[in-house]
Amino acid sequence: MQHIHFIAIGGAIMHQLALALHRKGYMVTGSDDEITDPAKSNLAAAGILPQVYGWYPEKIVPGLDAVVLGMHAKADNPELLAAKAAGIPVYSFPQYVYEVSKTKKRVVVAGSHGKTTITSMIMHILRAQGMDFDYLVGARVPGFEQSVKLTDAPLIILEGDEYPASAEEKRPKIFFYHPDITVLSGIAWDHINVFPTYDNYFWQFQYYLGHIEEGNSVFYNGEDAEVIRAIATSADKLVKRAYVTPPFHYEDGYPVLETAYGNMKVSVFGRHNILNMRAAIDVCMELGVSEQACYEAAATFTGAARRLEKVKEEPGLIVYRDFAHAPSKLKATLDAVREAWPEHYLVACFELHTYSSLNEQFLKEYDGSMKGADEAIVFFSHHALQLKGLPMLVPDVVRSYFGREDMHVIHNAAELKQTVEEGISGREKPVFLLLMSSGTFDGIDWNSVSSHQK
Repeated sequence: MQHIHFIAIGGAIMHQLALALHRKGYMVTGSDDEITDPAKSNLAAAGILPQVYGWYPEKIVPGLDAVVLGMHAKADNPELLAAKAAGIPVYSFPQYVYEVSKTKKRVVVAGSHGKTTITSMIMHILRAQGMDFDYLVGARVPGFEQSVKLTDAPLIILEGDEYPASAEEKRPKIFFYHPDITVLSGIAWDHINVFPTYDNYFWQFQYYLGHIEEGNSVFYNGEDAEVIRAIATSADKLVKRAYVTPPFHYEDGYPVLETAYGNMKVSVFGRHNILNMRAAIDVCMELGVSEQACYEAAATFTGAARRLEKVKEEPGLIVYRDFAHAPSKLKATLDAVREAWPEHYLVACFELHTYSSLNEQFLKEYDGSMKGADEAIVFFSHHALQLKGLPMLVPDVVRSYFGREDMHVIHNAAELKQTVEEGISGREKPVFLLLMSSGTFDGIDWNSVSSHQK
């Protein structure tokens, strides 16, 4: 029996990988200095939650087969130092995922945006065909109990991001998966704490494409100029296949795909998600699924968690939340809502939560990203700034970077909720409230808001 120890087991993907190996029959142990839900409950239910928090070198025992190092752990972690001294192999989670999947066919979805949605759509279509596959995805997907599955399946679907693999391995996670098939969904600067310039960020995708084995396939966004540039400069030895938005129209707020097999209404909306769906369909066709079967399965896909996910609906009010946080994601999400619900009064609320979005050097990238809203609100919390070691933001400065003088800029949760309620209440038009964040808006319960439509 393999014995794998996780340093920083409480991470969102780390604990899911630990659970997947536990289900596979491995002996799994781990450590962390803090573990919160859902990881805490999930690990406890499986019987592998650390009894006490902290780092304990004595957990690095003889006979340990490997250590998986999470991004949360620092380079001077006592358990990491003990493992290195003992000569035990240390892997970042993408390196270890490759180790246990290198005999499988690997599909990797890469790019600055759309990764989770495309990965989830591929999973949904393949499951509808009864195909046997493993996966790693960065969100909860309807119909799948976990976000990491590792079995003896011959195929694995991997969401691959460009963030560093671990404290020891600073290169992007996508560098370690070695795909047989890859998707490149878009390139838009992000993670400025790691990639200080756009050119440096862009180069990561060039390197990734340039090191995929010759003759393997890349499906790329044929509507993204930067993706096209990366493909032109770095993918000469690959089989290149562009995908574009298929024909569709809206009926009652939902897209209807115009296919060779008839019109098909789908549950996700937004031009960017229709484009994502085309990418997923092309990959599944490459894996042997017919186009018609792909469309029929895709029509029943309801979306990954927090990706244009409905929170509530009542007379006069629809509330959706989305994971959007980068400038391109904000604009795409707002455009999607505006196109699908043109008669609604659109109140858009965006939380600055990531390191990049909270960094004044990056805020200029958001210029014009909130213009699609009738009423625009930007929120940030003092706590998030403190956690990331960043200085306080000045509301007037934030407003100027977004290029919208009438935008509300708020840094108090109670004031935020009050402003949103005032924005959606008593409107002649029905209201669409769009909540965009990779955080939680300081824990506000959005189910309690109401439009009180005239």
